[in-house]
Amino acid sequence: MFRKLHLQMTVFSASITSAILIVMAAACLLVAESSTKKNSYASFLNNARTCITQLEEQTAISHRWLKTVMNTYHFQIEIQDNGRSLYFYKTARQESDTDALKKARSLSRDSYGLSLENYSRGQKLTKSADFQFPGYYACTALIPHTDGILSMVILYPLAGLQTQLHAQRLAFGAAVLAAIAAVIIFSWFFTRKMIRPLEKSRAEQTAFIAAASHELRSPLAVIRSSVSAIPKASPERSEVFVDMSLKECDRMARLIQDMLSLSNADNHTWTLETAPCELDTLLLETYEKYEALTKEKKLELSVSLPESLLPPLECDAGKLAQVLSILLDNAISYVPEGGKIRLSLKKEPGAAVISVADNGPGIPDSEKEAVFQRFYRSDTSRNDKQHFGLGLCIAREIALLHNGTLTVSDTAGGGAVFSLRLPRAENSRY
Repeated sequence: MFRKLHLQMTVFSASITSAILIVMAAACLLVAESSTKKNSYASFLNNARTCITQLEEQTAISHRWLKTVMNTYHFQIEIQDNGRSLYFYKTARQESDTDALKKARSLSRDSYGLSLENYSRGQKLTKSADFQFPGYYACTALIPHTDGILSMVILYPLAGLQTQLHAQRLAFGAAVLAAIAAVIIFSWFFTRKMIRPLEKSRAEQTAFIAAASHELRSPLAVIRSSVSAIPKASPERSEVFVDMSLKECDRMARLIQDMLSLSNADNHTWTLETAPCELDTLLLETYEKYEALTKEKKLELSVSLPESLLPPLECDAGKLAQVLSILLDNAISYVPEGGKIRLSLKKEPGAAVISVADNGPGIPDSEKEAVFQRFYRSDTSRNDKQHFGLGLCIAREIALLHNGTLTVSDTAGGGAVFSLRLPRAENSRY
């Protein structure tokens, strides 16, 4: 499924981006071609005006000047003196386009009103016409001089310009193809990176469902067997089966409540009921609640509070008490007889830190983040029915709800310490 989604997202992303690139490149190419044509035509007009000005100032037209102009500006020039072609055109090996020259004369006469054949010998001012026709820029002029009139046709073949535009198009096309190839490669890796969280989420969801099903299967099996045995059992044994079934029902209720809590956290519907809370009082209440249980387990429970009084913290005291209960329940489950558990509260710049430390077996570095995963147990061989592997995950979610953090580190001498860091509000006196 994800492979097909990856391919579809790559095609979609690359297609949309490539279409945008092509449209933008085409627009840029049109602007570039228009600018190139305008510059080429402006250059032609400027060079043609230069030729006309020079002819106006010259009393004699040299063959060298004509060759220089034709070679420098790549012009085809035809000049007639009082209707007669110059001797230059009879001796020079010029490959001019006779048809193009005739067409330029015709267009000058018919479309622009400048006839190079019918003119007045008494003309005092130069007359000219500039225009384009397929394959050429053209300029025609009638230039008066002392002995009569010079008529001139200047042609600029557009073959060079077309070659330049063609090269420009090829360059743009190559750039677009390279950009499309880069987009396809980028889209492939980018969409793959986007899909990875989905794959991870799907895998975690599958693992969560499998683990939840496994956890629910055990109490259901016990309840089923107990209920089946009640009709055949004696009254005394029936009470045992009923009590066993009720305990398993309570266990299922705790598991379902934990899963609902995590579901609310995932859906961002888990809300806080905040109020000013004295954290030292919360720790003392937690200590009193667990003091008897730790003695029964032959564990030493202690509490450490800061010397100076901490101001109340705006938080959800009930949920923080739940975090402390989760941490203490875990410590009591894993610390062997004779072990020590220590509750502490300390003040840090901008925050208060609650810690639960023990001298138990500790947690390897490779598992320090894994313990906060759902249904994770560091010791898979343990069959502890009181713990489903959801407690630490719920505790971290509660810490995140308070904009805080829950981390685990090693205790000096062995063991683990869980630290709940709660940031102060902006108007707090921490």
